[in-house]
Amino acid sequence: MQDGRYGPAMFAVTAARFSPDAPICALELGEHADPVPAEGWAKVAVKAASLNHHDVWTLRGVGISASQLPMVLGCDAAGVDEEGNEVVVHGVIADPAAGSGDETLDPGRSLLSERYDGTFAELVTVPRRNLIPKPASLSFEAAACLPTAYLTAYRMIFGKSGLEPGSTILVQGAGGGVATALILLGRAAGYRVWVTSRSEEKRARALELGADQAFPAGARLPERVDAVMETVGEATWSHSVKSLRPGGRIVVCGATSGPMPPAELTRIFFLQLSVVGSTMGTRDQLARLVSFCGQTGLRPLIDRTLPLAQAPAGFEAMINGELFGKVVFTV
Repeated sequence: MQDGRYGPAMFAVTAARFSPDAPICALELGEHADPVPAEGWAKVAVKAASLNHHDVWTLRGVGISASQLPMVLGCDAAGVDEEGNEVVVHGVIADPAAGSGDETLDPGRSLLSERYDGTFAELVTVPRRNLIPKPASLSFEAAACLPTAYLTAYRMIFGKSGLEPGSTILVQGAGGGVATALILLGRAAGYRVWVTSRSEEKRARALELGADQAFPAGARLPERVDAVMETVGEATWSHSVKSLRPGGRIVVCGATSGPMPPAELTRIFFLQLSVVGSTMGTRDQLARLVSFCGQTGLRPLIDRTLPLAQAPAGFEAMINGELFGKVVFTV
């Protein structure tokens, strides 16, 4: 919602209200005023956008106030700018200078769809520096998966784990968007990737993607790992701590099962373990991720592609846990 300045109407998917128990009831599809770019911002015609759990949380009323509604949902997009360039949109709206060169450390940072209208629309506006050239070899649908889940995974492995290729990482909770990205990126870069899941089907799918081994949730591992990629939280935390070698590291980017597990401080200090937080990634890291996909041939795993007008079906699949990979909306 750019300074209240709008032109004609466009089609968009918005959070019109909050519904903690039935989030789809808070969705509204229809006309929304076209955004007018502020100075230094650019307008992008969205070609594809991908769904994240962040969008479901917004419908539940988390991270946003009622005074900001209606809010166009969506953090991720790929499209065409006003000069006709094919671009990928970096969804972190922040000032790198305020984060000592890292915009994710800006205390005032936000994601698209938190303070500014998001990408589930025909048009979106972002700061011009947030646009990254999309290579012709990367489809709009694949590119739209990168800015949140895959960028988060990229930063976790290559920016936060401190590990060289050949090391062993454990990915908790196979099937989610970030977990799937961790498997694909880790495999492409030469890490040994182990995964866990309660679902036998998801463990089998993870092996097909390139995971070296897959275990039931909480299972005793053949050996301790160098790092754990943690997105689940309370349900897997104790297993993550116990699975690390002395001096190992847990990289945490989320807590979908709850944020308050026992800290296990005795094990952490005695074995000199590290716990490192990680959130999203910088614009430059996204540019390198796009280049990484081009160099390696890696492509995001897409569970399903739907027209934006069928967005509720995508939300329903995510809420019900029926996904293995990303939901992409085409515009």
